[in-house]
Amino acid sequence: MPLLPVVENYLLELKEKQEQNKIICGNSYNQEYLDYICVNNMGTLLNPDYVSHAFTKLLKKNGLRIIRFHDLRHTCASLLLAKGINMKQIQVWLGHSNYNTTANIYTHLDSNSMNESANAISNVLSTDKIKNVLATA
Repeated sequence: MPLLPVVENYLLELKEKQEQNKIICGNSYNQEYLDYICVNNMGTLLNPDYVSHAFTKLLKKNGLRIIRFHDLRHTCASLLLAKGINMKQIQVWLGHSNYNTTANIYTHLDSNSMNESANAISNVLSTDKIKNVLATA
């Protein structure tokens, strides 16, 4: 997967912050996890559920509906689909080995897509040819 510039910049900022923390903390800085990204200010690994808990706090703080962090994968897939990215590219982006997993579980049509489908059907049904067929049935 390509490293997005915004993610690269954030990782570089984290590395710089860790370097500063090592200087500030001196011998108290945990040297065991120097190659890790997800450490606290003292260099200790973050708990595995840290992201889930921090995400929930973020949602509550901003008055947003509570969802699981994992649900962002569904949002990502749906937004990519809405932007016209094809399903195969979305499958690869999400790392699914099976196309059907991406298509049937992870991508959800937004209201604009549903309206677009309804308009297309409406346009077909409103043609004079269809009206004539229905009138003679």
